[in-house]
Amino acid sequence: MLILGIESSTVQVGCAIGGHEGVLASAHSSRGRLHAESLTPQIDFVRRQARIELSEISVVAVDVGPGLFTGLRVGLASGKALAHALRVPMIGVESLDLLAFPARYTSRLIVATIDARRDELFYAFYRQVPGGVQRLRGPELGTPDDLASELLATSEECLLVGDGSHRYAELFTGLSKVEMADKGMQYPTATALVQLAHARAMREEGVTPGDIAPRYLRRPDAEAYWAVREAR
Repeated sequence: MLILGIESSTVQVGCAIGGHEGVLASAHSSRGRLHAESLTPQIDFVRRQARIELSEISVVAVDVGPGLFTGLRVGLASGKALAHALRVPMIGVESLDLLAFPARYTSRLIVATIDARRDELFYAFYRQVPGGVQRLRGPELGTPDDLASELLATSEECLLVGDGSHRYAELFTGLSKVEMADKGMQYPTATALVQLAHARAMREEGVTPGDIAPRYLRRPDAEAYWAVREAR
């Protein structure tokens, strides 16, 4: 079983191919917000590096958010188009789960964060469990001060991962029992997506493309703008 993973919820866009042998090939880039321009060449590059044809893909996995609206739309549209063309099921995984998964070897409370813009963060809390992580709470949308208050209220040692914590590093670095992961763990990755999706694919949890929906947690900027304009 081969899985194509497409990740596009942040400023980084990436894809990976893997299966029971692990991740065979992956590519990621974060040069601006050129998700639409980057994704198709990346998929072709990864396919060639893995030495497979697209017809060999059994499942298409996508990041369903929360994250940046435009990036999510590009990733989900591309994933659904491929799944339709290949007539294969899809698996959706949340972006904060992808951030927390690489930190699964720590015994500390894992707090995954994504910069939501507008001085807000998407965040969720996780705990290490055998073979991975378990989400305890979230995803939530709040201000950096909201999250800082929650971290102060807990008595546990915490590990912050994600670009949200780095965006507001001056707020979090002074908190006791709180450590920020290095910048290599700023963004969700397609490699983590393939790893998490593979376990679910083995349990036959794939769904039709029509059943995959994004998790935004708030309205797109354009809708918020028009709502304000109409209210005036």
